[in-house]
Amino acid sequence: MNSRFARAARYVATLSLLFASFAHAGPPLICHALEIGQAKSLPWVDLNDHQAGTSYNLQNLTRDTIAALDADATVLVHMETLRRATLYARQAPQAAKELLTRLHARAVNPEARNAALAWFDAGYLAEAYKQWFGKDEANPARGLDGYAWVTKAIELRGSDPQMEFAAALITLTVATQDHAAHVRKALAGATSDPLLARNLASDFRHQTISALLSRDASQPLNP
Repeated sequence: MNSRFARAARYVATLSLLFASFAHAGPPLICHALEIGQAKSLPWVDLNDHQAGTSYNLQNLTRDTIAALDADATVLVHMETLRRATLYARQAPQAAKELLTRLHARAVNPEARNAALAWFDAGYLAEAYKQWFGKDEANPARGLDGYAWVTKAIELRGSDPQMEFAAALITLTVATQDHAAHVRKALAGATSDPLLARNLASDFRHQTISALLSRDASQPLNP
């Protein structure tokens, strides 16, 4: 019994270190731009510019995001588009709520053109909101399990290394035993997916994303 409590205590301690390191470096789901080549997405947002996005009409966020999602079925393009949408959405609570509501409505629609991607979009956006919005801010994703929607998308799709990559990023800050499996499947799929391979090899805080995903949770992120 004591050994069980000791293991649980060590697990909590390593998670605490991991969360503290993300507080310093910023969550990769938001603070790491994904490579999408020449694919169209929302206008670029510079996290180092506190006035970023002020020229963008936030009333068009839902329309523009859905248009970008519908224009390209590549999961990595969806991830980057939803990352940018989250950065804009934090500036406009009503737009944030409208976008998540619309994406969830698409997912539950029995006539959805691509149910797997629809569930993925709703889930990934919900998890992005939860990582980026402050605790005292209105957050339409509060109480939602976006990760469950992403895993539902994976089940519907069957096998998708890019979705596994997304799930691996999400579970960096969620206590789940499935993280290692997501990482393994993403790495395996990258051998035949050049775009995914480039993203896994990209740099985040002086280490590759693949190294970040595979690291021991007790090791803090590099400054």
